[in-house]
Amino acid sequence: MGHKVNPLGFRLGITQKNHSVWFVKKRLYPKIFQEDVKIHKSIENYFQRHQQNSYLGIARIEIERKVDLINVIIFTGFSSFLNKEKGKISSLKNEIRQNLGTKKKLNVKTEILKKPYQNAKILVEFIASQLEKRVAVKKILQKAVELAQKEDIEGIRIRIAGRLGGRERTRKTKKKIGRVTLQTLRAEMNYCSYTVRTIHGTLGIQLWIFMKEQ
Repeated sequence: MGHKVNPLGFRLGITQKNHSVWFVKKRLYPKIFQEDVKIHKSIENYFQRHQQNSYLGIARIEIERKVDLINVIIFTGFSSFLNKEKGKISSLKNEIRQNLGTKKKLNVKTEILKKPYQNAKILVEFIASQLEKRVAVKKILQKAVELAQKEDIEGIRIRIAGRLGGRERTRKTKKKIGRVTLQTLRAEMNYCSYTVRTIHGTLGIQLWIFMKEQ
């Protein structure tokens, strides 16, 4: 029986860096960790309320803490409403402060990724949106692979499981292009698992992107 390891946690400190950068005493760790979770949830809820579609387009959120300052960087796949509309950043800051109940200084900024479909989370959300629209699974997989290959990657692997196409029995389908090495620590991997709810039931998506080997 195989032992499953998250590809990102497996490479932490080698090719993968922490998204939260801070250091506290042991007794304060649970409190600070819960604050990070609240920051993530506040941002996700804010995006869900203000965006037209249900998919966030957030690749990752990085948090850096100093003595009396919290820096939050939101990496998005495309230009979001935060970049277009004035006052949205300050509104988001106020909401995060209320949820945290802190008086610390808070800086929030957004950065747009140059290669959005090289990020597994962005690509998974695209696949999920197509599944909700009831597009044929083979077409979805082919289009996802084409989008990823435009971003200069070494390989990609996609797996979808559930009641595909509304069938009574669950089944799995997968597609792999190029080389996807899961055991090499030098390999720079991007991984995401995602759950999408359709009219036929819940589908699970797993996506591995092998970008390069250091």
